[in-house]
Amino acid sequence: MTITSIAGIIVIGIVAGVLSSMVGIGGGIVIVPALVLFFGLSQHTAQGTTLAMLSVPVSLVAALTYYKKGMVDWRIALLLCIGFVVGGYFGSKVAVNIDGGIIKKVFAVVLILIALKFLFIDKQK
Repeated sequence: MTITSIAGIIVIGIVAGVLSSMVGIGGGIVIVPALVLFFGLSQHTAQGTTLAMLSVPVSLVAALTYYKKGMVDWRIALLLCIGFVVGGYFGSKVAVNIDGGIIKKVFAVVLILIALKFLFIDKQK
């Protein structure tokens, strides 16, 4: 791995960390596409690498900042965690058996749907 690659990956991590802590996005919306587009990883490898990176210590630092401001509901977070672990297990079992081109298209559709919801459907101010 070259110094340029290392620096680029760190920059992607910084951008994802800032966006994740500011608006709750990062792994799927920033890191996965960047690893595919700029570093030539397959969709599967980018997803697996991102999931490996999003371990407790990374998220905990940002969550503690929100907690200190009274902006964390730990009951909901725990329930989400349980669901996320179960969903992550079964989702990964399915994803690793889907063709890379198909999983990339599914990923793109999910991003488009999220963008459309926030642009046109979200009624919150």
